[in-house]
Amino acid sequence: MNDAAIEISGLRKVYKGQKGAPDKLALNNIDLTIPKGSMFGLLGPNGAGKSTTINILAGLVNKTAGSAKIWGFDIDKNPRNASANIGVVPQELMFDAFFTPREMLEVQAGMYGVAKDDRKTDELLKAVHLYDKADAYSRTLSGGMKRRLLVAKALVHTPPILILDEPTAGVDIELRQQLWEYVRELHARGTTIVLTTHYLEEAEELCDTIAIINHGEVVACEPTEQLLKRIDEKEIVIDIAETLSEIPDSLKEFKSDLKTPSKLAVQISQESANVAQVLAAVQKADLTIQDISTNETDLEDIFLQLTSSKQ
Repeated sequence: MNDAAIEISGLRKVYKGQKGAPDKLALNNIDLTIPKGSMFGLLGPNGAGKSTTINILAGLVNKTAGSAKIWGFDIDKNPRNASANIGVVPQELMFDAFFTPREMLEVQAGMYGVAKDDRKTDELLKAVHLYDKADAYSRTLSGGMKRRLLVAKALVHTPPILILDEPTAGVDIELRQQLWEYVRELHARGTTIVLTTHYLEEAEELCDTIAIINHGEVVACEPTEQLLKRIDEKEIVIDIAETLSEIPDSLKEFKSDLKTPSKLAVQISQESANVAQVLAAVQKADLTIQDISTNETDLEDIFLQLTSSKQ
């Protein structure tokens, strides 16, 4: 049995230039395997190719080359089966202003061929905290409510895969927490979640695996914990009793910085040095340590390093 929820192989997309403009390479031979049951993060700067990848999977954009399978179904050979196994929450808030949330979900369910007796319209509206707005015109909903309605709309056919494209962009903290609480519930029930986000702390907290795309290429795809170990560098911050005007000689062999006259910052890694060596150098300089703290590498550091290397 295939354990991949989504398989992408050699995916390439070239947008033809208009009126003599050069063609634009959006995706350059992307390979990705997203396991069933995972919480998968797809990260990258604006224009990196995240939305193009998602739109190809959703059937909204035609690929130039390569292949993609959703739940084992090829998007070209079995487009109906592929689309039946995926729900996409797009970045854009697109609504018919004169439809109510209940009507929108009913129409969407009908488009997927869900029988009336099998529809879960009210259940979904309750799950995304919109049941009290079920019969209000969608134009009267706030931006956050519309975002939640899009999540419900993507779930009307109970797909095993849910793709969320920047779902918390422009929403407040409370709504973000509500949305992630519901997404965690879906994941706990077995739904495979694919998430793109600009909030790196969200990906670090939520995702078990993260792929980073830059300039249409995958520059990293690893379990989150393993990705965070890519850069083992950490910063030691030392508060001292003395006042310094320059870095002491004993600390110049390290990557050191004087943040304030009485605060030293030293970068270390497994290859360069350890904490004991730094403390020995501080003692050699006859400095009095008042406090010491460590700043660990986070996903933002790794993201910036991987994406800035291909500018």
